[in-house]
Amino acid sequence: MWDAAVAAANPELLVRAALTDPTPPLRDALATAERILVVGAGKAGAAMAAGAEGALLGLLDRVSGIVNVPAESVRPLKAIRLHAARPAGTNFPTPEGVVGARQMLDLLAQAGPNDVGLCLLSGGGSALLPAPAAGITLEDKQQVTRLLHACGATINEMNCVRKHLSAVKGGRLAQTFTGKALFSLIISDVVGDPLDVIASGPTAADPTTFADARAVLEKYHLTSQVPPAVLHDLAEGAAGRIAETLKALPANVHNVILGNNARSLIAAAGEAERLGYRVLNLGSFLEGETRHVATTFAGIVRSIRADGVPLRPPVCLLSGGETTVTLVAGHGKGGRNQEFVLATALKLGEDGLHDVVILSGGTDGEDGPTDAAGAVAAAETLTVARRLGLDPAAFLARNDAYSYFAATGDLLISGLTGTNVMDVRVILLR
Repeated sequence: MWDAAVAAANPELLVRAALTDPTPPLRDALATAERILVVGAGKAGAAMAAGAEGALLGLLDRVSGIVNVPAESVRPLKAIRLHAARPAGTNFPTPEGVVGARQMLDLLAQAGPNDVGLCLLSGGGSALLPAPAAGITLEDKQQVTRLLHACGATINEMNCVRKHLSAVKGGRLAQTFTGKALFSLIISDVVGDPLDVIASGPTAADPTTFADARAVLEKYHLTSQVPPAVLHDLAEGAAGRIAETLKALPANVHNVILGNNARSLIAAAGEAERLGYRVLNLGSFLEGETRHVATTFAGIVRSIRADGVPLRPPVCLLSGGETTVTLVAGHGKGGRNQEFVLATALKLGEDGLHDVVILSGGTDGEDGPTDAAGAVAAAETLTVARRLGLDPAAFLARNDAYSYFAATGDLLISGLTGTNVMDVRVILLR
């Protein structure tokens, strides 16, 4: 069922389908384009670019472009260049990423009146597409980001500031485009699919302002700690001497969500029904502290087993979204998916896991700083752990779910999947 969810977010197939859709306006725009300029960034960027080339096979003499991807994703394509924007094993903006982003801005700024742009965006796109605004360095932006992280700013507050220090985010990529039409094809890794949040919205309207960004720094008393260039940039913008981020989407810019968590859950549900399960799909909006979510799901499992509410077994309980883990003292290793499985299994106990299997995995094949996508647990998991002398409560207390499941043999290791639509959790009750 998890495999079905991942397959439903296959970037190459999603892009190929979108570009061969027999309905206008995309079809007509591509058919009449003098040039097709391709840009983008994200963990799925390589597969999306391959899908674009596959769909545009007869038009490749008109296609050119560059897409920023992780170094491990780079491979030769016919017309689109995959640019290594960060080395393997890291997830931070790099000077190499800036080089690629600048080349994209130059390409779109040179578009002629009959040229069409394609922007391919997916999870990880924000870090893979760094382009500091004039007068701002990459180090300036990184310092501001570290300060905002440390003071507990929300993701929306951080994005507000970062967009106003960027030459590409907050719709600025779309502002650069001078051609006929720009189509942004998007695979969402964000709850609710907000266009201004996915990859920090390079082709989306931004509801925040320079004044809002300055207010965030003031709220957390950071104005004396951020680089002087940052304060200068925000002051110039608030005074109207630097153009604002995009506030209304131009008529020639189109954003299309191709894949998301909800679509993947529907695919998993279809597989479950094919196998004879009644499906309770709780949707893609699940957020919150992982252990609290696990407690809730353990309660639902108990209700199904004891009372047949809300469904009688056999049941497949599905959910998506993305939870968070608050790290505690200790030196554990794991991720939110592994922690969810361990916390749920511990809450149910060996007897409560009779005829129950729990899986949780990141659809990108990664879960925290580990080589696992997540984990799987059943009653046998706790039996093996007891035989090995492992105390699941102790592992959970130090956020060390990886070590626990490595010992029991229950890590979910898929390798990088080439896509990212958040997490998928599957609980089966026989």
